[in-house]
Amino acid sequence: MIDVKEIRKDFPIYKNHENDQKPFIYLDNAATTLKPKSVIDACSYYYEFDGANAHRGDYDLAYKVDKEVEKCRKHIASFFNCELNNVVFTSGTSMSMNLVAFGYGIKYLKKGDEILLTEAEHASNVLPWFKVSEMTGAIIRYIPLDDDGKCTPEALRKVINKNTKVVSIAQITNVLGFKIDIKEMSKIAHEFGAILVCDAAQSAPHIKIDFKDLDCDFLCLSAHKLCGPTGIGALIGKFDLLKKMDPFMTGGGDNARFDMCGNVAYLEPPAKFEAGTMNISAIYGFDAALTYLEKIGMDNIEEHEKNLHEYAISKIKKIDNVILYNEHADSGIITLNVKGVFPQDEATYLNSKGIFVRSGEHCAKLLKDRLKTYGTIRVSLYFYNDKNDIDALVEALKNGGNFLDAFFN
Repeated sequence: MIDVKEIRKDFPIYKNHENDQKPFIYLDNAATTLKPKSVIDACSYYYEFDGANAHRGDYDLAYKVDKEVEKCRKHIASFFNCELNNVVFTSGTSMSMNLVAFGYGIKYLKKGDEILLTEAEHASNVLPWFKVSEMTGAIIRYIPLDDDGKCTPEALRKVINKNTKVVSIAQITNVLGFKIDIKEMSKIAHEFGAILVCDAAQSAPHIKIDFKDLDCDFLCLSAHKLCGPTGIGALIGKFDLLKKMDPFMTGGGDNARFDMCGNVAYLEPPAKFEAGTMNISAIYGFDAALTYLEKIGMDNIEEHEKNLHEYAISKIKKIDNVILYNEHADSGIITLNVKGVFPQDEATYLNSKGIFVRSGEHCAKLLKDRLKTYGTIRVSLYFYNDKNDIDALVEALKNGGNFLDAFFN
């Protein structure tokens, strides 16, 4: 059981907004999450006490930083149940997806090969593959969604074939919020000799993930969506595939030697993909965020969100002027519109009530035909939200909108 009142004491942003003239109701957790004091302190600690670069110096401070970076890598491996050499530090999910697309896709795909996506994917899991298709001649195809907008293993079986080389899908989609059976999807992909790339941006913060059990080939995630700092994330990949890939970016720290003739010997993964100075303070914060989530418990987080989501859906369904797009989603994402009100207008109105949500296409621009709208309101929950937040949202949805007097045609 999560005590939200106690949990919020860990987050300075709540205290810092206590005296605002309007409430502070943060419901945009799919975009980024709030940060606990322990994460903020960990980032500051690097600058205040350590400060040296990683993997560069032969002195005490540099050695300490090296140890902290590898401590975080070990923590990620433990948290997601993978091997230490499976974990590559990146700037976040977008960089992780691009690393796979350019490091693996461009190297190994050829004309006529197929890449399977869905209409529900985020731009970070679409645009890199568009570029791969453009550069290699590989063909982009889409796994059909069911009537609710969910991707199922049965649907994958209908479209996968001997030409399929990559299946790249989100474990939890960022607009419709459905949880996908990645383990079964991986099994099907491997039957056809394809790799499975999992976008875990919206799942890693909310459910327990076991990389080995899922048996996907790559897992991409961002720290800032799980109470960590911005600008840091991870690509978790099977080591044999990481060894085969080319580095997406090259420079200092990723090579053993090079000569004037252009011969380069790269280090083994993960160092092979970590050229340049890393976001070290964020790595300190990433480690602290994982510790914090472990203290709360991922099972507790999932249960809390499930209960809160059910409560929210039961209330929102009763509002006559609300269109609900994902009533049956199994995550904390709720997507809706108010009839006749442009979503940005509604979001601005909610903001006037101290309720912060996201409006627009949410970087999932292939969904507009299925949803039959160009934009929606997205409410996304986390473990520091409670029923009071939902009640305030429901009352605002009942009583307002149309804030900028713009209408759908």
